[in-house]
Amino acid sequence: MRHVWRWFGPIDKVTIADARQAGAQGIVTALHHVPYGAVWTPSEIEKRQREVATLPDGTPSGLAWEVVESLPVSEEIKTQTGDWRSHIANYKISLENLAQAGISTICYNFMPVLDWTRTDLTWRVSNGGTTMRFDLIDFAAFDIAILKRRNAAADYAPDIVRDAERRHALMDDAARTKLARSINSGLPGSTEDTSLNSLAAQLAHYENIDAAMLRRHFVDFLSEVVPVAERLGVRLCCHPDDPPFPLLGLPRIMSTEADYRFILDAVDSPANGATLCTGSLGARPDNDLPGMAARLGPRVHFAHLRNVRRETQTTPCSFYEDEHLGGDTDMVAVVAALLREETRRKAEGRSDAIIPMRPDHGQDILDDLKRNAQPGYPAIGRLKGLAELRGVEQALTHGPSRSQ
Repeated sequence: MRHVWRWFGPIDKVTIADARQAGAQGIVTALHHVPYGAVWTPSEIEKRQREVATLPDGTPSGLAWEVVESLPVSEEIKTQTGDWRSHIANYKISLENLAQAGISTICYNFMPVLDWTRTDLTWRVSNGGTTMRFDLIDFAAFDIAILKRRNAAADYAPDIVRDAERRHALMDDAARTKLARSINSGLPGSTEDTSLNSLAAQLAHYENIDAAMLRRHFVDFLSEVVPVAERLGVRLCCHPDDPPFPLLGLPRIMSTEADYRFILDAVDSPANGATLCTGSLGARPDNDLPGMAARLGPRVHFAHLRNVRRETQTTPCSFYEDEHLGGDTDMVAVVAALLREETRRKAEGRSDAIIPMRPDHGQDILDDLKRNAQPGYPAIGRLKGLAELRGVEQALTHGPSRSQ
C-alpha cells in the first residue's frame, strides 16, 4: 500500500515536516478555503502543491499532493436546489484542473449537512490520552432538548429518550455548549460554529428528501461527473457515512455494503469507486470489513484504516475511536484483503495496483495533548497508527527468512 497522510494546509498544527518524519510517502489534502460549488483553479491547485513540496525552512519536502480529500459536493447538488447545475459544471472543471496537475485519486462524500458527527472530541481513555467519541444518549439529548428538532423523540427508542431527558437535566450550560460545539464541528468548513439556527436551517432543506430521493440525486451527480473522470483517468471514491446510521432525521445512503453496491452498479465505471473507511463503516456491527475489502476490492481506490470500539452491538450505538489495532474491526484481516487485491491488480496489469492508505484519525497522546490539532488528526497518535499498520503489512508480505 501507499502510505499517505492527511494535511489540512498551512493552518494545520501538524506540519509537512511532521508528516515526513512520521514516514508518510505522500500527502492527502484539499483546498479547504475554496467555497463549496466553486471551481478549483489551476493557480490554487499549484499553490497547494508547492506548499506540500516545501518544508518550513524552504527546502524540498520530497512529498507530493497525491490524493484529494475532499473535492466537496455542495448541499445544492445533494438537494438539487439553487445553483446545483452550475455546481456540477464547476465540479467537472475542477476534475479537469486536478487531472492536468497530475492528481488522479479524488475522495468525496455524499453526507447531508454534517461531514461527520461526534459528541466528545477529547474523551479520556484508560492510558491518559484522549479520543473522539459518539455517545448516543448525549446525541439524543442534543437533538431533542437542545436543538429541539420537531418530532425528534420519534427517531429514538423509548429508553433512549428517557435516558436523554435525564442526561440533559444533569447538564449545566457549559456542558450543553460543549456538546453543541462538538456536534457542530462536523459542519463543513468549521470547527467553531455552535449556531443552532444555522444547523436547523440546513436541516430544513432535507424535510422533503428521503433516502430514495437522495440516492436518485447521487446517481444523477455521478452520471454527470463519472464520464468526465473516466476520460481524464481520474478515480473518484466515495467516503461512507460517519457514523453509518441516520441522524437528525437526515437520510443516509452510504452506510453498508449494499449501499456501495447500488451506487457502483448504477454508474458502472472503473472511475466510480469507494473509499474503504474501516472506522466509519465499523460503527455498524453488520458491516463485515474484511469481507467488504475483498468483495469491493476492485473498486476500492482509497483506504482509511482506523478502528472504533462499539459500546453495544446495536445500530445505532455509542462508540469511540480506539487504537488502530484495537477496536472491533479485525485490522490484520482487512490489511490482508487489501494486499491480496493489490496482488490481483498487478496480475491484471492495472496502473492503479497500489492502493493509497492513510492511518485515519488517532488518539491524542504525549505532546498531542498540548498541540490542539484538528480534531481526530494528532501527530503522534497517527504516527503510532501508521507504524502499527506498516508492521502488519510487513509481517504479511515478509517472505521466508534466509536462515530457513
